[in-house]
Amino acid sequence: MALLEDKRLLVKVAYMYYEKGETQSEIAKTIGVSRSLISKYLTKAKELGIVEIIIHDSVTHPLMPLESQVEQKYNLREVMCVPTIESDDSKNRLGSAASKYLLRIIKGNETVGVSSGTTLYEFATSMNSTQPYKDLSFVPLVGGVGDERVDIHANHIVAKLAESLDAQYHLLHVPVMVDSKEAKEIIINQSSIKNIFHIGSQADIAVVGIGGAPKHSTMVKSYLSQGNQGEFNDPEVVGDICYNFIDREGNASLNSWNEKVISLELDKLKKIPLVIGVASGKEKIEAIKAALQGKLIHVLITDELTAEGLLGDK
Repeated sequence: MALLEDKRLLVKVAYMYYEKGETQSEIAKTIGVSRSLISKYLTKAKELGIVEIIIHDSVTHPLMPLESQVEQKYNLREVMCVPTIESDDSKNRLGSAASKYLLRIIKGNETVGVSSGTTLYEFATSMNSTQPYKDLSFVPLVGGVGDERVDIHANHIVAKLAESLDAQYHLLHVPVMVDSKEAKEIIINQSSIKNIFHIGSQADIAVVGIGGAPKHSTMVKSYLSQGNQGEFNDPEVVGDICYNFIDREGNASLNSWNEKVISLELDKLKKIPLVIGVASGKEKIEAIKAALQGKLIHVLITDELTAEGLLGDK
């Protein structure tokens, strides 16, 4: 009988490897065969049902199947879901998940672009590490100055992240939106501003929020009282990413808001190797779908109900 058909030998090898914890090299020496043959024995043992590996995801991580479904539907690199808890805002838990994810993937010498908003504020607040990252650098991807919720502006967020990680950071001293397209052109072509956006466009990683329809955006709503109501009535706009209004296909909308907003353009965001979107909420499902449709993000951090909504046809 061929060695690979010797079930007694297969059981012995499987027992030594899975139960006793011996290495394949140790087993090969004991059995008197090559290490490569031990690997074949273990594969054969699984094929014949001698070894059955069970991952207890329903107990340790019950949302894993849901994450996998969203990953497959939208061809995402990874999806992380936090449980939806009734009467509890998930933003702080999203922020915590995002901070853990970033700490998992960074090597310590990257440039990380960051947008703004309440969820990213929670991301910055949750960041905590005893390891210094002196060669890591954070850069704002959007403008944001003024008296409206300064704590959720990109400048505040990058500074807070850098402080938590003993990292470096850059600041972008411009508002989210200016009065005209011409004013925007003058501002973004100032050497200091142009340099920050260049650094942002060359980032290795971006962490961005996704806003729902304009009426639901914390930062965008602050401009409603400044004579900009017209930009919020565009029926094609389903949300925003880095304060660029997007349509259902994830393309930048053709309206005066996008002409006046000071932010990294979407075509440059797409060139960043890893873009992490952090967002949840029923009112943001269409906007998240649009961002996914437009291939604007590679990783999504969201909550359970939002993920379920992303699997729906509507």
